[in-house]
Amino acid sequence: MEKSKLIKLGISAILFLIIWLLPTTAFGVPGLTVIEQRVIAIFVLAAILWILEPIPIWGTSVVVMVLMLLTTSDSMLSFFGGTEEEIGATLKYKAIMAAFADPTVMLFMGGFVLAIAATKYKFDATLARTILKPFGTKPKFVMLGFLAVTALLSMFMSNTATAAMMIAILTPVLATMPETDNKGRVGLALSIPVAANIGGIGSPIGTPPNVVAVGWLEKMEINVSFGTWMLLMVPVAMLILFLAWIFLNKMFPCKQEKIEVKIEGEVDKSPKAMVVYFTFAITIFLWVFGKDLFGVNANVVALIPFAVFCLTGVFEKKDLAKIDWDVLWLVAGGFALGVGLEGEISGIEDPDKAGHMMTMSKHIVSAIPFNSWPTLLIIIGSGVLCLVMSTFMSNSATAALLIPIFAAMAKGMGDQLAPYGGGITLIVGLALSASFAMSLPISTPPNAIAYSKGFIKQKEMVIVGIFVGIISLIIGYTVLFTLGGVLN
Repeated sequence: MEKSKLIKLGISAILFLIIWLLPTTAFGVPGLTVIEQRVIAIFVLAAILWILEPIPIWGTSVVVMVLMLLTTSDSMLSFFGGTEEEIGATLKYKAIMAAFADPTVMLFMGGFVLAIAATKYKFDATLARTILKPFGTKPKFVMLGFLAVTALLSMFMSNTATAAMMIAILTPVLATMPETDNKGRVGLALSIPVAANIGGIGSPIGTPPNVVAVGWLEKMEINVSFGTWMLLMVPVAMLILFLAWIFLNKMFPCKQEKIEVKIEGEVDKSPKAMVVYFTFAITIFLWVFGKDLFGVNANVVALIPFAVFCLTGVFEKKDLAKIDWDVLWLVAGGFALGVGLEGEISGIEDPDKAGHMMTMSKHIVSAIPFNSWPTLLIIIGSGVLCLVMSTFMSNSATAALLIPIFAAMAKGMGDQLAPYGGGITLIVGLALSASFAMSLPISTPPNAIAYSKGFIKQKEMVIVGIFVGIISLIIGYTVLFTLGGVLN
């Protein structure tokens, strides 16, 4: 292992042990138990590992889940155990392990399966060809077409896969543009990561932060339907993309009068391809209208394409390897931490006693005077913090780290958030803010893909990323403040 990674692991381990070994009274949280202190130590370890990344971010989730099972659950190693009076109530090990099969994780996995099948039978390329055609050959409208197609695909597919495909389509076009039209090339190249990042906010499965937010809202007993999310967020994404289009054309005008975009290949009309097309359409329909018309929620609907594709031979054993398991493990790790914050407590046989048990989040929230803080400062400040952190680290890891903290905060604040749209504004605002961070090549995979082609300089990406990020925050929070209640 590289020396720098060993140093980062050493720092992480030292801070973890310091928090682990401190007396519980050192935290200033009345009633804090040893088990809860261990959860705090694991939470801090996860935060440091996600920020420094000495190991893959999904690896951190695995470490978190194993540590929680061995040191905080009712199946912990015996030498970490003790009576309830000594260490406090333990967590149910089944609840921790169930984080990987959380319904929200299944929703995201269903989205991956749908996207893999769409790519396998070239449905994504067919859709791109169909949608791009009406935009013609005028450069500024070709850019608008790329923004629209990339954003639409990113709502239902991995934004990384979408960006890779759209960059592959655009690269031959950029290569033929003359050196004298460098600004035009930059504008077109930047349109892809911008649209991939912003398009992801349009649906609950568009990006991992959305999935984390929906999962935590469900734990807060706030159920946001797939259709309601899209009803509110698609217009937000469209408005941001329209403003980004205007900005890109002003900053990077194209000198050419005509641009030809050719997407090779024909529509696959094989029986299996037709199954994919039909299933894709039915799944989207059920995601949007299934809850109201048939009483089936989006998490269950997500498994329908998996079953259909397995039954018809569309999805094969080799396709399982294409699922982004690392993202699923990352999200599951965040939910496992949530079990520690709000999880099921084991070992309590007396129902009256169980009813009075305080979770760790309630202990912490009760110790912090949130009621004396300006509510707007908490809401907007959390979004800015998330934006800044996501600029330098994975937006998925940032969401997995911050959303559980602020979800606990939202519960403790009670009616304080009501005038601003309630807990939805706080939690969804964090998810949106994570997606709005796109100032650097390292901020998101779509940025890295676009930058790697050599058509964009970092300074140009920073300028566009800052503009889009600020505009997005303003629009996103304005909509949440005024219409956030619609999601409830």
